[in-house]
Amino acid sequence: MSTELVLLAVLMAAVTYPSRALPLLAPGIERLPPRALLYLRLVGPAVLASIAAVETLVVPTSETSWTIDPGVIAVGVLACVAMVAWRRNLLLGLVAATVTVAALRFMGIG
Repeated sequence: MSTELVLLAVLMAAVTYPSRALPLLAPGIERLPPRALLYLRLVGPAVLASIAAVETLVVPTSETSWTIDPGVIAVGVLACVAMVAWRRNLLLGLVAATVTVAALRFMGIG
């Protein structure tokens, strides 16, 4: 393991820990304005979506490049929407989208 990865892990912990520890450190958090509570509720799904975006948009080549195949992305989005509508679970939707796009790319589509 390289030292850059350790530094990255420490940096990620420093950035994500305050949002996770906020309810424990601030017991009166339910008195925050509704807009702030909505923002805090959406931090987790935003992080999950960014992880899924990297997994679906970065094509491993000799040089890392960003590619967007609209057809493959549309199928992934449809898989996510269908799973969220069916199970009412955003995590399952993101997993379904990532697996769908990964499977399409494995088959050489996109």
